Amino acid sequence: MKIAVTAASGQLGGAIVNALVKQVGAANVVALARTPQRASALGVEVRPGDYNNLPELERSLMGVDTLLLVSGMDAPDKRIVQHRNVINAAKNSGVGKIVYTSVQGAQQGTAFSPVIQSNRQTEEDVKSCGLEWVIGRNGIYIEPDIVYIESYKKAGKVTNCAGQGRCAYTCRGELAYAYAKMLTEDKHNGYTYNLHDELLTQQQLVEYLNQAFDLNLYYVPLTVEEYQADRVAELGDFIGTVIAGIYQGIALGALENESHYQQASGRSHQTWQDYFASIS
Repeated sequence: MKIAVTAASGQLGGAIVNALVKQVGAANVVALARTPQRASALGVEVRPGDYNNLPELERSLMGVDTLLLVSGMDAPDKRIVQHRNVINAAKNSGVGKIVYTSVQGAQQGTAFSPVIQSNRQTEEDVKSCGLEWVIGRNGIYIEPDIVYIESYKKAGKVTNCAGQGRCAYTCRGELAYAYAKMLTEDKHNGYTYNLHDELLTQQQLVEYLNQAFDLNLYYVPLTVEEYQADRVAELGDFIGTVIAGIYQGIALGALENESHYQQASGRSHQTWQDYFASIS
């Protein structure tokens, strides 16, 4: 069985390629990337995979049995069309199954909601395309909080607009393991899975950060407007506004969902105690 992974030069796509290689061997994995040379270090066959180029996608998916479609990073309206290009290319090239990496979040009322709506549209497109399908709805990556640890240390605190909301956090390594199972096991066909571990409040997350890095951080809730202004100042209008929308969704309870990680992967998600112990 030949399995292809789109956006393989990205962090999640690359992690899934590596997890698949462990399960089925490098000869059975194809990495697709818009810039193929950026995926050359993965040790598998690399083919072009620009979501905007339907003929190229059709050529690159020839001989592929199962496809992992990683959500694109473009604006929501563009992403729907791009994802449809991948789906149509898969159908035209004889692919039998699509696994899609979707995401959890508020479908209404936040700046992140248009992204969620576009993902839900792609979910419907995948379900109705006539191929076997599986959908994973990823929780929020916990890795960015580790990347930001120096900024947190400098500030002495963690600030965002999540308030007391509980968040479905996960990490890329655990997602990669689950997606490798969803790609290779037919028993998952036709299912939609929420992929995350134990729900965490921001206070609980800060406690884990303090334990792992021997710090005394504390959490300060901001209004959506305050946090959006802070993120826009650092990251620009589009990304800053979207990130504020993600945390607003946490405050609204949109990330307080049941986890299906065990069903999807066949094992428990790594605990946060173990995760933070591994990085300390």
